Formats: sequence, structure tokens, C-alpha cells
Amino acid sequence: MHGPASPGWLLVALCSATGAYCLLRLRSGVEEQRRGAGTEALMAFGMAAMAVPATVFTPPGWAWPGCAALFAGAALHSLRAGRAGGHQLHHLVGDGAMVYMAVTMSASPGHAHGGSGVPLLTGALLLYFTGYVLLSGVRLVPVPGVSAVPAGALAWGDRPELVRACRLSMGISMVAMLLAL
Repeated sequence: MHGPASPGWLLVALCSATGAYCLLRLRSGVEEQRRGAGTEALMAFGMAAMAVPATVFTPPGWAWPGCAALFAGAALHSLRAGRAGGHQLHHLVGDGAMVYMAVTMSASPGHAHGGSGVPLLTGALLLYFTGYVLLSGVRLVPVPGVSAVPAGALAWGDRPELVRACRLSMGISMVAMLLAL
């Protein structure tokens, strides 16, 4: 999927760290934190696996259709659970983007990283995720006069600013992966 190996490894590291934090959020005592953490962990680790440079590992032919099926199942699970509002809609778009990238990579010669993709769909996903990244970045900017929760009051898995930063990093990673598609 990527040309030089360095950007691929950076994406692997970023997405893996984000996935690890999402797993930490699964242990949170706050239900709001746990609700989307599993889906976000799956997305982060899936993106990390897709970002491994092809010069290091070329997955077998069944891997991309399997990845597409996994994320199609995640999208169907979200729809079936009836949680398609708010941030869950973003999860559905993300799952759809992962299915699209896996199918595109599956269709590429030799099942290696890379492919041509459907330019219109790639452009629409790039536009969506770029807007998401910009909006997420604005949400990280502190608002003067608004009191923040004291640092010791919340566990690491419950910190809303870390959740926003993880979502921002996943959005940036998605933009990078779509650009490389």
C-alpha cells in the first residue's frame, strides 16, 4: 500500500499505539468509554496490519477478502445493534472505508499492497476523513474559561482528551492510507 517503508512503519506504530489505548479503554469503569472502544481497537489494529510495508510482508491471497469480510461484519454489527447515530455513523464510514481498501488491495496484481481504486469513491472518502481530521483537531484546542477535569480524577482509559487524540490519529492514518491507495 505504501511506497517507502518509513511512512508505513510510522503508520503501523501510530495505529498500534492507538489500538492499545482503545483496549485500555475497554477496561474503563465508565460505560461511555467502553461503548466504542472495541470497534476503535479493531479499526486501529486493522489499519496497522494494512500499513505494514509490502517489502516486509506480502499477505496471502485470502487475507484481503478476509479483512473485507471482518470489517463488513463490524459494520453489520453496528447496524444491527441500532447504534447508527452520532459517532457510530463515523464507525460505519470507517468500516466501509476499510472494506473498500481491502477489496481494492485484493484486486491489485499479485495481491500486494497498492491498487488503483475507484477515484470517485477514494476522493469522497478522502474528503470525509479530511473534514473529520480538521474537526477533530479543532476539538482538541482548549477553550479558555472552561474548567478541565483535574489530572488525577480520571483513569488513563477515561481521559476524554486522549480519546479525541486517538480518534484524530486514526483519522490522519486513514487519510494517509487513502492517499497511498
